[in-house]
Amino acid sequence: WLTYYGAALVALKRGHIGVPMVVERLRGALRTCAVLAAEAAVIGFFLVLAWAGLRVQGALAGATLISLPSVPTALAQSVIPVGALLFIAAQVLSLPAALRTPGPGGSAGP
Repeated sequence: WLTYYGAALVALKRGHIGVPMVVERLRGALRTCAVLAAEAAVIGFFLVLAWAGLRVQGALAGATLISLPSVPTALAQSVIPVGALLFIAAQVLSLPAALRTPGPGGSAGP
């Protein structure tokens, strides 16, 4: 569970693996297009992941954890769509800073 939520936190700080040197060398409209294209790809992936996670919820209806029979499996697996939506929110919230000037590691500089 913590991995999914931690990934969203790292996304908010723009700390995930990327290729910042490519974007750092671009200027003007070309850089803006590159940043927006990358954002669209990431957000698109996590939208698909959230959708698939919701489908998993339906498939797990009625099942419980073996180790904790009182806990529905769907509750444990709810981290998939919730984590994906948190990642999307983090990307959207950090996008304005990323559009300004990328710094080392792809994060927005001061």
